[in-house]
Formats: sequence, structure tokens, C-alpha cells
Amino acid sequence: MEKIFPYWYSEIMFNSIRGTITEKSGETACILTGGVEWEISLPATDIAKLPAAGEEGRVFTWLYHREDLMKLYGFADEKRRNTFLELLKVEGIGPKGAVRILGGIGQEDLERALETEDLGRLEAVPGLGKKTAQKMILALKGKLTWEMATHQQAATPYGELLEALAGMGYDRRAAADALARAEAGLKSGTSAAEKEALLFKQAIVELSSS
Repeated sequence: MEKIFPYWYSEIMFNSIRGTITEKSGETACILTGGVEWEISLPATDIAKLPAAGEEGRVFTWLYHREDLMKLYGFADEKRRNTFLELLKVEGIGPKGAVRILGGIGQEDLERALETEDLGRLEAVPGLGKKTAQKMILALKGKLTWEMATHQQAATPYGELLEALAGMGYDRRAAADALARAEAGLKSGTSAAEKEALLFKQAIVELSSS
């Protein structure tokens, strides 16, 4: 059954904040920008990637918002924020828990542990028990690496076609696979302009019939 989240789980009011790092400690960093000093909660691993206090830095953010509380969470890059949001979809993991998990394991290690179902590595993360680790594997295996593959696909010559198909409502993974199959079937000597038109047309035909 799909998990239904309260309205505040999808809040991203600020994409990022850039300014002078004024403080770094534990799971908190402060950034001064435009006369306002922001207190942001970050995973310890992400704080370590920020510039030293007194230097300029950028933090990607997510706003936790409910009637009695507003809290700003931050991440070293968009991928880490996306991983945080995926963790929130796992039953039993809230914002604080997700920050602790990310603070106890690097991105590559996390992806590798999920893909290889390395329960022992996940259980080694402070505060992460066996049951929650099992839920993470069930919910996220293949998810984080697919996010990376999608970004890589967007950087290819046919990335715009993938974005166009996704914008039409087609599933990204299915669209990427359809484009790959269409490309494999192209005749040699086809011009670049003809390729794009043929790939787009063939992908739509395949996706519409599936």
C-alpha cells in the first residue's frame, strides 16, 4: 500500500541558500545571507563537505513544516537531498532519522549496501536497527542508482527526448528503455536530425502500446 504523507513532507520552499558559513557544529550549520542568519540541520557527512567558517558556501534545502514547527534541513548537493526524501518514504523514518542515517554512511556506501542487500553494513549505521534496515532495502533497492542513471541519461544527446517523454506523462525508466531499443534499431547513416525524430516517434509508439 502506498504511504500517504502529511502535506509538509513535500515542502521545498527554498531550493538552496548561498552565503557565508558562520558556524559548523555537530548536525548544524549557520549561513549568513542578505542580513539573515539561517540555522540549518545537516547530516554530519554533508557538514564535513561545506567550506570552513568565514567562507562562502551553498546548501540545498528542504523545509519541514507543520502547525507547531518549522525546521530547515540542508544537504551538500541535490543527490543527497533526493536520497533524504526517498528515506522519508520508508516506514518508520522521519526527518531526524533520515539525517542521522545520512550522517552515518556516505552516499556510495549507502547505494552499494542497498544494491547488495548488505544488511550488516546498514545495521552498522548508528541508530539504524535491523527491521528499519530491511525496510530500506525493500523500499530503496534500485531506486537511488536509478536516480543516478537518469541524471546520466539526461546528459546524453537524447536527454532532451527523455525529458520530453517524461513531460508527456510516460515513466522515465520505460521511456529510457524505449529510446535505447529504438536507437539499436536505427539504420546506419541516419542524420542526427532524422535520428531524433525517429527515436521520438518509435518511443511513443512503443510506450503507447505497452
